[in-house]
Amino acid sequence: MDLVIRNARRPHESEPVDIGVKNGKIEAVEPRIDGAGAEEIDANGYLVSPPFVESHFHLDTVFCRGTPRRNQTGSLIEGIMLWSETQPLFTIEGVKDRAIEYLKWCVARGTLYLRSHVDVCHDSLVAVRALVEARDEVAPWIDVQLVAFPQHGLLRYPDGVRLLDEALDLGCEVIGGIPHYERSREAGVASIDAVMDRASRKGLIVDMHCDETDDPLSRFVEVVAEQTVERGLEGQITTSHLTSLHSVDNAYFFKVAHLIREAGLNVVSNPLTNMMIQARTDTYPKRRGLTRVKELMESGVNLSFGHDCLLDHWYPLGAGDMLDAAYVGLHACQMGGVDEIAAMFDAVTVNGAKTLGLDGYGLEPGCSADLVILQARGVEDALRLRPPRLKVLRKGRVVAQTPETSTEVVWGEIPAPVDFEQPAFV
Repeated sequence: MDLVIRNARRPHESEPVDIGVKNGKIEAVEPRIDGAGAEEIDANGYLVSPPFVESHFHLDTVFCRGTPRRNQTGSLIEGIMLWSETQPLFTIEGVKDRAIEYLKWCVARGTLYLRSHVDVCHDSLVAVRALVEARDEVAPWIDVQLVAFPQHGLLRYPDGVRLLDEALDLGCEVIGGIPHYERSREAGVASIDAVMDRASRKGLIVDMHCDETDDPLSRFVEVVAEQTVERGLEGQITTSHLTSLHSVDNAYFFKVAHLIREAGLNVVSNPLTNMMIQARTDTYPKRRGLTRVKELMESGVNLSFGHDCLLDHWYPLGAGDMLDAAYVGLHACQMGGVDEIAAMFDAVTVNGAKTLGLDGYGLEPGCSADLVILQARGVEDALRLRPPRLKVLRKGRVVAQTPETSTEVVWGEIPAPVDFEQPAFV
């Protein structure tokens, strides 16, 4: 062995194990490994997890909050308007620097896989060119997938189809769409057909912004499911957001949940941003603005979480910690049962790995030695505390570490009680 991690507590398991690493891969997982001559790390009974997976992000928008000005209403529409004003200001160096800085945040917090959508609705394709360069530079530390994403509508934006194809030629490996943003349902269906046709011909996977609206009549996910089955693309398609499902009745939901499962669609929910953006026109009762996480999981659908965005025109906060997304999603979706809490941890680890189609992910022999040691005794503590990532390993090498935080309270001297005079009442 090159490395042995001692006393590691894997997710959802109570007994600690040793994890042996050789040539960047997990060689053995046993109660006790003879690691003579190997480097050792004592996990001290703390949680050792496969790395976190960011299933849905926009690296081209990160840190652009305040450029050219802040979103005063916090609304989706004002954010889109600001985005149109911001894009002409971009340079390759600026977009690339912002992206790499954020990806450092991710690695420090244990995220080693990230899928980013990148807007192709700009003639220069500056963001695409910048993020292709950034992706290649950070490859030793984090894997980044780029989705060619027509933010302003594939058919609605002038020359959107040509720009999508050019972005794919420049190096985007996933193809995206946004059918609910087209001018009509017919145009939305046509945009899905264009995306799926390219996926079939070029052997691409698809990640579609789908039904990100409060409108219960936005039902493009059933079209995506139908085309997935017709084209034999089961397991290769992701539908992100699906917030319209928070507004449909149960009869329709259970029909569409069956279609989603039958087509093997992955679903990504973005609790932080969607709760901030959706249902803004509601008075009360007020919708939560998320897709039906609990019911989709109960239906057997692979569902993972993403941040969507951070410190930009749509979401002005965020720390880049996938446990924040899981923590908020747990509360918003009332996932408080024992198995449900465990499922929320999976939503930012193993489920995300399935969404991204990762090979060699996990903590079993043969998997890549990418893992995170957290200052927590189990997944519930990890979700409750969002604790330090004590060590982050990439292919068996420590690439980031955070000092352990003391949990002991140091009390100051307790002051003596003050003897007040009894007030006189007249």
